[in-house]
Amino acid sequence: MTNLTSDNTTKPNILVLGATGGTGRLIVRQALARGHQVTALVRSPEKAGDLKGARLLVGDARDESALRKALNGQHAVISALGTPASPFREVTLLSTVTRSLVSAMKAENVSRLVAITGMGAGDSAGHGGFVFDRLIFPLLLRKVYADKNRQEAIIRESGLDWVVVRPAVLNDQPGGRTIRALTDLSGFHGGGIARDDVARFVLDQVGEGTWLHRSPLIAW
Repeated sequence: MTNLTSDNTTKPNILVLGATGGTGRLIVRQALARGHQVTALVRSPEKAGDLKGARLLVGDARDESALRKALNGQHAVISALGTPASPFREVTLLSTVTRSLVSAMKAENVSRLVAITGMGAGDSAGHGGFVFDRLIFPLLLRKVYADKNRQEAIIRESGLDWVVVRPAVLNDQPGGRTIRALTDLSGFHGGGIARDDVARFVLDQVGEGTWLHRSPLIAW
């Protein structure tokens, strides 16, 4: 397996899940700009028409066979999958996909996984500030984050070389600002970050080991 380092000689091939989402599109574009070969597994190719330069495969990320096909020749996976707010209906997409993904990655001998979850997952719960913690989270996101927690648990127990990235509240402002990456949240009470900067941080984790087996919350 290719050694994933941050040098300039090897650019890992990357499989991106969630490539047609707001953050996923930026990950694909930035990865291509950095010289990576990028494969995107998408359900709706018509939504991926602007991902010029990426190799598109049509398939369902819940399907392990589709994942194994997409993983052929890859060195790393970035999961930018998301799910809409779901106040009443149970959410299982993220954990279902992740369970299939871990199995497929092991079968195809791909070890590096960088997954985006969110502020409010795991031990970052309760650090989103008053509006997020008291209103948005319980009213709109409780079931989504229950599945994010299941997703994170599957990743932690996977045996893969993983990084879980928990962005603060996402916005579409221009990127390029300094990113704070935190695991000690004792003084953190909410914040935001541009999708563009999330994409930059996530891509950095493909070839670096600073946050390996850790779950940083990132914010401005």
